[in-house]
Order: sequence, then C-alpha cells, then structure tokens
Amino acid sequence: MTTAWVVRQGRGGQFAEEMIQAGYLGVDFIGDYDIRPHLGGGAEVFRGAMNSVYLGMYPEKTKVAAGLAMGNLWAASEGIAEGDLVLAPKPDRTYQYGIVTGGYEYHPGTELPHRRPVDWKGSINRDDMSPTLASTAGVPMTVFQLEAHTSELVTLTQLADPAQPVVKVISAEVQEQLAFQMEKQLEDFLVHNWASTSLGREYDIYAEDGQPVGQQYPTDTGPMDILAISKDRSRLLVVELKRGRASDAVVGQIQRYMGFVNEALLEPGQSVEGVIIAQEDDLRIRRALSMARNIRFMKYRVEFHLEPVAG
Repeated sequence: MTTAWVVRQGRGGQFAEEMIQAGYLGVDFIGDYDIRPHLGGGAEVFRGAMNSVYLGMYPEKTKVAAGLAMGNLWAASEGIAEGDLVLAPKPDRTYQYGIVTGGYEYHPGTELPHRRPVDWKGSINRDDMSPTLASTAGVPMTVFQLEAHTSELVTLTQLADPAQPVVKVISAEVQEQLAFQMEKQLEDFLVHNWASTSLGREYDIYAEDGQPVGQQYPTDTGPMDILAISKDRSRLLVVELKRGRASDAVVGQIQRYMGFVNEALLEPGQSVEGVIIAQEDDLRIRRALSMARNIRFMKYRVEFHLEPVAG
C-alpha cells in the first residue's frame, strides 16, 4: 500500500454502506457542480479556482471554511492516488477498508456526487486499533491521511505490499511512528486542555458551525497542527508542536503554513501569527526566531507525581 486515508461518507458515516455497496468513496461539499475542469493542476490551482465558487454559493461562510471544504474536496478527488488504502468509518464503530482503483467521477443528482471507485476488501473494528491510531482515525475531518500507521494497518487489513515485506515496513517505521505518537499525544493533550492554557485565554481553536476544524487543518504543504483565532477575531494563530528539542528547520515550516494562511484564509483586517511549542530550544532556533517577529516560542513541561495512598 502507498498511503492510507480516512474518508467520511456523510455526517456520521450515514452514506458509508451505500457507497460500499456501489463500490465508491464519495464526498459532497459543493453539490452538483462539475469540478473536472479544475482538476489536474494540483491543490493550489484547484483552491484558487474553487474557493471563490464555494463562497459565491455560500456567501455566509468564511475563507477558512472555504479552504477546508475545497481542500477536502481536492484530496478526495485528486489527492488520493490510485492504489492508496482508504478507510470509511461506519456508524457501528467499524471501518470498511479498500483500495482506490480509479480517478474522479462526477455523479450529479446523488447525495455524494464527487466519487472515486474503490475495491472494498473488508472491515476492521475501532476497538482493535491501537489508542494512537484510534485517536487519529477519529479526528472529525472528512478526508485526511493516516500518517505513521502503515505497519499497524498492514497487520489489521492483511494488505501487505508484495514488493515491500511487512518486516521491512515495520523496521523502517518504528522510530517515525514513536515520534508521531508522542507529538500526537501532545497535540491531543493541548487541544483537550486548551481553555486552561495561556493561549486559551487569548485564542480559541478555530470552529465552523460549532464544529472544531482547527486541529490538523489542511494546507498545500501538509496539515497545520492547530489553527486558532483570537477572541476578537482579528488574528489567526498557527501552532506547531514538536516533541523534545525544536530545530531551526521548524521556523521555515511554520512560515510556510503562515504564508498559506496569509494568502488563502485571512479576511480583511486580519493578520496571522505563529507559535512553536517544544520542550527545549537552542541557540540556532533563538537566532532564527529573532528575525521572525510574528512567531513566538513556548516550552511545555511534563510533570510526574507520586502520591502516597493511605493503607
């Protein structure tokens, strides 16, 4: 398998069974609008053409909502490659899994008109997933990649790539998966405890229609860890989390995300800021940040307590 994705088939997976029976994955976002003329040029070209179409249809929506919707639509229609593994969550806590077998198809007049053919192979139960995979697969987004979980998914789905033995896949991934798990746990902890942090007093994690969309917000160069907005709605905040020590390379990474926000998401009168959160810094990142006035560095501290129990 190449890349693994989760694709939600309607709210709560309500159309998953219908799509599975028909042999497709499907999404909506913009209804009966033929997007084929805008495919083939990549995510940036697609968003550039389609964001204005979306906002024309839904003028009450923000640029953040448009970017999220059109980013998900592009990922489902073109970003997922033939041969990729897809997981479709169903209401019964199972995930149907299959292999994408073809390109984009337009099916007007249906609930999910934007489709890709899929050879559905079987299903796995959420309870059989590791806590980290279950947490990642449960992110409330419509289309997203499952990073650093290939070895576990090979085991769960029994879809090994004959050109790459399972042992090789696992050995090549162990360090990356451990690092990912630590950063994912840090991200989840921060999101769940956001209101009690110093950032939470100044910013809210971005939400649309009461649904949180600011965790793992998609961009043209990968997902942002957290996208937040100030209480007065005047500033967007990009949060990048790193386990342990942060290198100066993360400054360029967060600047790319901030450039995307500046170009694609800001409303008139808004500005963008960034914050890097890690356990340690060093001289190189301090010097890099000294030339990036709109990016802050914050440290997190992990505490471990032992308390006596009366016997």
